Order: sequence, then structure tokens, then C-alpha cells
Amino acid sequence: MAHTQTEHITNIDVSEEMRNSFLEYSYSVIYARALPDARDGLKPVQRRILFQMDQMGLKPDRGHVKSSRVVGDVMGRLHPHGDSAIYDAMVRLAQSFSLRIPFVDGHGNFGSPDDGPAAPRYTEVRMAPAALAMTASLGEDVVDMVPNYDNTYQEPEVLPAAIPSLLVNGSSGIAVGMATNMAPHNLNEVIAGARFLLDNPKATLEELMRYIPGPDLPDGGKIVGLDGIRQAYETGRGIFRTRATAHIENVTPRKKGIIFTELPYLTGPEKVIEKIKDGVSSKKLQGISGVQNLTDRHHGTRLVVEVKNAFNPEAVLAALYQHTPLEDSFGINNVALVDGQPRLMGLKEILTVFLDHRRSVTKRRCEYRLRKAQERLHLVEGLLIAIVDIDEVIAVIRSSEDSATAAGRLMSVFDLSQAQADYILELRLRRLTKFSQIELESERNSLQDTIDELLAILSSDDRMRNLISSELADVARKYGTPRRTVLLESDASTQSTKSKAPKLKIEDDPCRVILSATGRIARIVDGEPLRREGPRVAHDALTSIVETSNLSEIGVVTSTGNVHRLNVVDVPSIPDTENAPSLAAGTVLTELLLLAPRERPLALISLAAQKSVLTLATAQGKIKRVTLDPPNKSQFEAITLLENDEVIGAQVSRDTDVIVLVTSDAQLLRFDASAVRPQGRSGQGIAGIRVNDKASVIALGVVPGNDLAAHGVVTVASASDALPGTMPGTAKVTPIDRYPAKGRGTGGVRAQRFLRGEDILSMAWVGQLPARAVGIEGKPVELPEIDERRDASGSPLSDIIEALG
Repeated sequence: MAHTQTEHITNIDVSEEMRNSFLEYSYSVIYARALPDARDGLKPVQRRILFQMDQMGLKPDRGHVKSSRVVGDVMGRLHPHGDSAIYDAMVRLAQSFSLRIPFVDGHGNFGSPDDGPAAPRYTEVRMAPAALAMTASLGEDVVDMVPNYDNTYQEPEVLPAAIPSLLVNGSSGIAVGMATNMAPHNLNEVIAGARFLLDNPKATLEELMRYIPGPDLPDGGKIVGLDGIRQAYETGRGIFRTRATAHIENVTPRKKGIIFTELPYLTGPEKVIEKIKDGVSSKKLQGISGVQNLTDRHHGTRLVVEVKNAFNPEAVLAALYQHTPLEDSFGINNVALVDGQPRLMGLKEILTVFLDHRRSVTKRRCEYRLRKAQERLHLVEGLLIAIVDIDEVIAVIRSSEDSATAAGRLMSVFDLSQAQADYILELRLRRLTKFSQIELESERNSLQDTIDELLAILSSDDRMRNLISSELADVARKYGTPRRTVLLESDASTQSTKSKAPKLKIEDDPCRVILSATGRIARIVDGEPLRREGPRVAHDALTSIVETSNLSEIGVVTSTGNVHRLNVVDVPSIPDTENAPSLAAGTVLTELLLLAPRERPLALISLAAQKSVLTLATAQGKIKRVTLDPPNKSQFEAITLLENDEVIGAQVSRDTDVIVLVTSDAQLLRFDASAVRPQGRSGQGIAGIRVNDKASVIALGVVPGNDLAAHGVVTVASASDALPGTMPGTAKVTPIDRYPAKGRGTGGVRAQRFLRGEDILSMAWVGQLPARAVGIEGKPVELPEIDERRDASGSPLSDIIEALG
């Protein structure tokens, strides 16, 4: 007999089914795959990788294991979405060119911007040191644990995350109907901004941008367009341009080349070379005779573009920026999950979410430790009660029929709790000695102190805030690195590379070359007067200006007393427009000159003026004026130095000028330049200032004799036994005319009175007021108001000064 199966057909609305299915898919992509959580800055797969590596014990001090092993454990326990997705995420966590601070320490080929990684069976991984800060205190109930996909394991809903990873490493992802694209930042700057916001919840965006001026990309380079960054910090969306770092040098004795040492974010040299070849073939790029990729793992990026002799390298460079990925745009779209909802956030909101998360983690950790300390104290107090009547305790236990009876009798006889009685029964007898009593009393006192401290933190918002701030400072100290990316205003770059590209033929137009306090050099091509005030975001101070022309040569005076010739056309040019960062652009001078070890550039001079007189001052107090008659050499000596002496300053002077010298023991001497007769280049100089034992000259100034009031001296005092860069010290700004003139060769007068703990001037500067000070990584530092008293003490500084100008 044939079996008849009854068909069961359900009629459904296809449009409704498609709608529901697509919504479920969209929800899964948004919440479980594509978007990071604003608290720890990680996507679920990244969080699960770090958590599983932590559970596997793959600490930085352990050996590497095969990537396949980690991928398999993550897939089997936590993330059932395929091994390729997990491995790709793990590779990105290990790439130093993708993340500002990698969380995975990879061994093997993890790819490059041009090539993918090796297969997981060929690579090995372990946790990077910074990953420990992301998973710290996981075992102390600091975050909620949720079931995995099949309810067999527990995983954290979010990591404790002591590092603000969302800003530091950025993120990118495409969901359904939304996407995120966040730029990496500098850890030191982000934590400084977070700590400021922690103390000042009503801080404005402008105040936060003093600490976080812009992104800091892993490969360095330059960021062009601070207006777009500010817009992104305010609204969550904005655009800036990333540009390669380049300088022009001789690749052969007669041929110039453009050397690229840093490329835009996630741009590889092979991709650039391909676009250059396409541009040459289509004749969009002219003047290029060849291109070489000399990049390697030991020396970093080095892409060499050879320029034909008849072409201006700067014009070729401008065309390269315009037609190749050497200048690229980056669109910021700060979308992340907040309270389970995707949200577009500005800088302040991102920092606020992170700080709220850290406050929750810190509070839960303190509550957990308080609970554990109280439980342990309770047991210790029970042991101390038992030790007092140890014989009776043993008698009670021996006379009891079973452990339950023994526990009950202990509780009734000695007034113990169930937990205390059980603990005593489980204890070994050797612990109940007189020496153990001393240990227990010490432990009781220590536990009570810990409990008091934790209760004080939990009951005080100020102490909780100070604890969070100090922990963030520790993270910055452990894992922070200096800024790699230079920030430039948009107008300067736009006009130099787009609308006002330099001519292919080099013109001998007038220009000025400037040297900054941090050693950057640039050429200003327009004829407007140089602005004294910097742009809105300033990153340097000015120390030397030379009026010259494009096809001329200038001299660079160094601390060894040498003068190096430098072709002006080799110096990167910038326009001196209203918004141009005239002190922050350019390139590092040492990239244009080959200097000896410990040889420092001090000043720029013109070699065109044959009768100009150069004034040199040495650390041992010598002063020399030399009439320049430059020989036809790439470098020549301007002074013969004594043993262990060095040049500390150099300026062009006239007989009507006044020379000012400042020593490390706060002595200042000013005398007329006419008191120093010009010598030949081989002379050693004459006595300038009498220098005391263990002191040295630290600053030279040449100021017009008829305008002393407009010029001043800045002195910065500190302690000689303090480590460099650890003590801000005190500073004083005083006009030069407040110091009496003395004879050459004398000891001068005191320039600043030391406060308690101070015994040395760490820095001094003489020049036209107002002075400018810069701190770590070019951050502006505010100097005190002018003090008319020449012998007064200084005013405390808010930050450490790195350079004056």
C-alpha cells in the first residue's frame, strides 16, 4: 500500500519576509560585526581575539604560538563566523602601519600596505604589551560577562580597556546603511585630553584641541587641513588630506632626486610607483627619469624619484602630490556603538564615553577588592579567636562526631560564623603556631588599611577621579610614543601644490629661509613681511631668518664652528599667507646636510654678502667676530675651538650692535660689538665673559644698540640634579636695557635670582620681544609677563620648555 504524505504549505507575504530578514541581517552586521563599541574601541571579533589570547596565557613574556591555534580557539569558543574573518582581524591588530599601538605581537610575515600576510600556519602570535592594558582586571568582576553563541562559555561584553583605543587606533567598517572611519591618534595626547576633561567636565572643544590637535598616523607623514579635523571633532564628520614626507637631495653628483621617507596612511610604495608610471605614460607627470623603491625593514620607507636636470624638483613634487596617492584624502566618520545604539560622535563625546567606562570599571574593581578584603578579614579574625584558645578548639573538634557537628559546636562555643568555623576545620594545624599569630595580626592590620582606603575611594568622587587620572597617566608613560605626523594648515598646502604650483623652470626670485627652534628649515617664497604670530595651532618657534634668492647659497653655522653650504633651492618652500604655518612646515635641517655626530645646527647666514661680520660665542666664554670670505668648499671652518669647547650661538653683527652673553650660573654680560676686532677664519677668538667653575655660556644675542628696549632676555632656571625634561622650572622675561653694560672679559651681572632648589639656568634666549616658547612635540608654552627687575626670581612654568625663539 502506497504511503501518502500530506503537504504542508504556508502562504507568506514575500515583501514582509524580505523586510524582516533584511532587518535581522542588518542588525547582526551593525551590532556583531562592523561597528566598534565606543567604550573599548573594539569590534566583537577583535575583543574576542584579545580575550581568548588572555585566557590562553599568551602574555608578552611567553613564547609565540601558531596563529592557526588562536584562530581555531576563537572560532570554536566565541566567534563562529569563519577562520578567514578572525585571521584578518588578528593580522590588523598586529600591523604597526595600520594601528598606532598594535595589540598583537606577530612573528612572521604579517603583510604590508601593498601585500597581504602569509597564511596562519606560517605565522605566530602572542599579546603585545599594550594588550595587557586592555584586559587588565578581567578577573575582578569589572565588566559584565555574557554567554557565548552556544551558552557553553562566558565572554566579556566589553573589555576593561585602560587605553582609549577608539581614538588611538581608529577604526573602519562598513555596516548596512552606515559606516565608520576613524583616524588614529597619539596616545599621550589623547590621555592628556581625557585627563583634562576628567577634571573639567565642561571643557570646550578649543580647550581639548590644545591637548589633541589632530590625528597621529602610524607611518607619520603630514596632515593637511586642520579645519576639516576641527569640524570632525565638533560634528563627527570631516575631511583632511594626508601627504607624504619628502625632501630633495642629490641622488648622483649631478642629478637631483625627491626622497619620500613617509607615505600617506595605508599607502604602499608599489601602489605609488604604479600611479607614477601611469602619470608619466599619460604625460600628466613630466621631468621624471626614474623611480626606485629602496624600502626595507631596517631603514624604513625610502622611495626615490629621480628628476631630470632641466626640471625644477619642487614643480615635479607638486605634480606628484596632485596626480598620485602621495597626497590622499581621509574622510572621518566617527560612528560607534553607545549603549547598544550606533551614534555619530564628536571628540568630547568619545572621550566622555571612555571616561564613563573607566569610572565604571574602577568602581567595580574597588568594590570587588573591598568585598574580597572584607571576606578575608572575617576569616583572619576567626583564626585569631581560635588561636587564643587553641587547646579548647582542638578538644571541641576531637569530641565531635562529624565535621558538621564540629562546626556547630565551634560556632556556639566561640561565637564564630559558619564561614569562620568551616575555614578553621579546613586549616592545617601547623598554621596555628605562635609565629602564624604574628603573621595573622599583621595581615589583619594590612587588610583593615586596604578596606579603609577602598571605602575612602568609593565614598569620594575626588579620590575616584584622581585614581582614574593616575592610572591613565601610568598607561601613557608605559605605552606612549612621540608624535609622528606633522600638522599643517590647509591653505599653505593647497596653494603650493594645487592652484599655485611652481614653474618647471627655476626662477631666481627673492625669498627668505627660516630656521626653527626644533631644527626645521623652510623657504618662504612670497614677498610679504614674515608674521610674528603663528597660526591657530602652533608647533614651533623661529630662531633665524636669511634674506636670499632661490638660486643662491646660504651657510649653516654649527656647534663645531663649521659653516656648511646649502643650496637655497634644496630647502622646501612654503607660501607666507595669512593662515600658513610658517614655523611648523618645512623639513628637518639634518635631512639636507650630513653633519658629524653631536654637531648641531645653530644659525643661518647669507654667503652673498662678502663683508658681513659673523659673531660666534663658545661655551667656555670666547667671543669672535670674523669677516666672512667663504672659500669654494662645501664646508669651511669659522673658528678654531679649544679642547672640549663648542660654539653655542652665531649671529651677524655690526659695530653699532650690542653683544649679550648669558651663562648657566645666571650671569649676563652686555658690551659693544665694536670692542671685538674682526679676525680671520683660523683665529680662536678672545675673552668674551669670565666663566666661573662648572659654568658655561648658554646663550648669545646680538641686538641693535639703538633699540635695546624692544629686545629682551628669557632665562629658565631649574635644578642641576634634575633629569632633563622632568622639571618645568621658573622663567623670567626682562628687557635688555635693564642690564647695565660692562666691559668685555668681565663676569657681568646676575640675570635671575635662584629660588630654593634651583642652581642653574637650563636655557636662555636673547632677541626681539615678544619671545615664543615651545614644549614637548612643539606644544606652545606660555611665558610669564615682562619683569622689569633684572635681578628678580622667575615665575613657575606650567609645562617643560624644549626651545625658545
